[in-house]
Amino acid sequence: AYSTRATLHTTNVDISPSLSLASSFIFVHKKKMADQLTDDQISEFKEAFSLFDKDGDGCITTKELGTVMRSLGQNPTEAELQDMINEVDADGNGTIDFPEFLNLMARKMKDTDSEEELKEAFRVFDKDQNGFISAAELRHVMTNLGEKLSDEEVDEMIKEADVDGDGQINYEEFVKIMMAK
Repeated sequence: AYSTRATLHTTNVDISPSLSLASSFIFVHKKKMADQLTDDQISEFKEAFSLFDKDGDGCITTKELGTVMRSLGQNPTEAELQDMINEVDADGNGTIDFPEFLNLMARKMKDTDSEEELKEAFRVFDKDQNGFISAAELRHVMTNLGEKLSDEEVDEMIKEADVDGDGQINYEEFVKIMMAK
């Protein structure tokens, strides 16, 4: 089973003032697409896939894709479904096999998870829950992640993200810098 806990590898990491809040977070939290699905999720996807693979040949029709995804709690629009189908059904034969489907679901889940992940990340940094990340809060979290930063480095990270110049990072600024990477 894949571990869903992020690990921080500190070997050969050059922490410089240009290190941004976003790259720090992404460095710690982002994993390869294949590693993002748990065994439980893969089993759940296999079960849903199998329900629509009527003849057991390992393929479902593109028409059935929407039904499968809705059964898994996703809610794609017709346009999104068409895009996904075009992306996955490269040969245009109207069928999607399980590996293609798994890749599609991993990508789809990554998109829907990212906003929730950002909110969660912001909450982790915003210790006093006042809606802002202060220099002290940033230093505290980075230290807990194993990154010993100087005051100058912390100030530089704040300055990079602090669009309105109030000396701290609000949620909108946090989202903006996270999305920019």
